[in-house]
Amino acid sequence: MGELVDFFLRSRNFILFVLLEVLCFYFIINTSNYWSATYFNTSNRYAAKILAWSNAANEYANLEQVNADLATENNRLRSQLTQVLQSKPAAPVQYQADSTFANRFKFTVAKVVNNTTQFANNYITIDKGTDDGIRPGMGVISPTGIVGKVKICNRNFSVITSILHSDYLVSSQLIKAGEIGTSKWDGVDPHLIKLNDISLTKKVSKGDSVVTSERNSTFPPGILIGRVRSVGIQPNKVFHDLTLDLATNFSSLAFVYVVENRLQGEQEQLEKQVETDK
Repeated sequence: MGELVDFFLRSRNFILFVLLEVLCFYFIINTSNYWSATYFNTSNRYAAKILAWSNAANEYANLEQVNADLATENNRLRSQLTQVLQSKPAAPVQYQADSTFANRFKFTVAKVVNNTTQFANNYITIDKGTDDGIRPGMGVISPTGIVGKVKICNRNFSVITSILHSDYLVSSQLIKAGEIGTSKWDGVDPHLIKLNDISLTKKVSKGDSVVTSERNSTFPPGILIGRVRSVGIQPNKVFHDLTLDLATNFSSLAFVYVVENRLQGEQEQLEKQVETDK
């Protein structure tokens, strides 16, 4: 306490000067309309700037939670959309799927905690595991397109084989041409992927969308894989050389959706039985 008193005594002249300056400033503002308006306009301008900076900082701090909330909402909407598409009659055949088939896909939101794109065989780690119902073999998609397939799990984490993997194949379909082929990464550019096994007799247009086909039990049909970037001819072969722009940007991947096909085991068991009986 004594040191505080000594400080005020030593600084009494400076403190008195500051108080007098503040008092003069107060009288100037209150006795002059011009200076009063100038003061309030200036103070309001700086107060608005500080408030804007504060709001921007708060929004940035809450950005992760906002993204998580959006991912959850997208998950709900995707589930509803998939259910509607799976139950919709397919033209020209008047077919109506039953509720069990239409509701066979379930989606779980997960956050990406590790991701590689620079290797020939790339993997992704997410923060959901067996405790969340995740198991090997489940498909994984992003808000914009396909991602890969679950490889291994423990209680709290799962590792996904990325579509950016030299051995990963996806049954794919061109929307306009209607042809079914196989998408496979060539290990070069993480933004591009190849579409194989499309016959030269079929016309393929640049910009045509490529989606997951009906001929797989891992992904819902119609999940975007990419769009045709270039159309060429494979040397000494009867297939197009097709390069796609990948729909998923793996360099900025933050949230994914793990897809569970509730009927996958039943389908695969029956198909294996047919192979065994041959």
